[in-house]
Amino acid sequence: MKVALIQLAYGDDESVADRTRRAADLVRAQSGHDLVVLPELWAPGGFDYRRWDERAEPVDGPVASALAAAARDAGVTLHAGSIIESGEPLEPGDKGLWNTSLVFSPAGELVATYRKIHRFGFGEGEPLLIDAGADLAVLDVPVAGGAPVTVGLSTCYDLRFPELYRRLVDAGAEVLVVPAAWPMARIEHWSLLGRARAIEDQCVVLQCNTAGTHARHEMGGHSQVVDATGKVLAAAGADEQVLSIDIDTAAIATWRKTFPVLADRRLP
Repeated sequence: MKVALIQLAYGDDESVADRTRRAADLVRAQSGHDLVVLPELWAPGGFDYRRWDERAEPVDGPVASALAAAARDAGVTLHAGSIIESGEPLEPGDKGLWNTSLVFSPAGELVATYRKIHRFGFGEGEPLLIDAGADLAVLDVPVAGGAPVTVGLSTCYDLRFPELYRRLVDAGAEVLVVPAAWPMARIEHWSLLGRARAIEDQCVVLQCNTAGTHARHEMGGHSQVVDATGKVLAAAGADEQVLSIDIDTAAIATWRKTFPVLADRRLP
């Protein structure tokens, strides 16, 4: 499975429209990959909370449409990072806004969405601005010349909640994708938690972070690909970078058979 993680960097001086065009061009440049991943909230700004409401859009809005076209042009499955999704509130008192990941097929069709379950902010920040998701998201990603790979979706702060990833494994996930807007101040947690999730769930973990500085927050970069044994196969620095790597997905099943930790689970 050939994967590209686009560690996009941006600041406050770039418009959403310009950044969208630039991200779409970067996606088009990844033709030949099976899966391409962008970071969390790269269009509205991961920490630009005050502008989320005005930059919110439905799942078929302008950002989504531009990335769907880029996926089709490149012929890749594209995890387009996440947007602030606008829609009808589900319950009285809800905001009708979610941090929603979008996945497009090589034909440019929207094949999966994931509304971020864990909102960062300790009762402030995201919990005051957006609604929480409630549903797991798992999909099969086609691989050139091989069998499809089952991929589980999560976003940024989710990485701190191992029970979510156990549920994704129970749903069949072999690869875990984590787009993020993780700040430099806690970048050691980002790297360590990614390895921990890979080791305990015996999955490949794809972590795609943001670079640059926006809304007075320096982003951490350091995207990484971790195999099912916890070994870091590829890692980015702090600046904009594309990580491209061929992953031996057959090795996941081999490792699970050789070291069958998951079979020894006993708690309900």
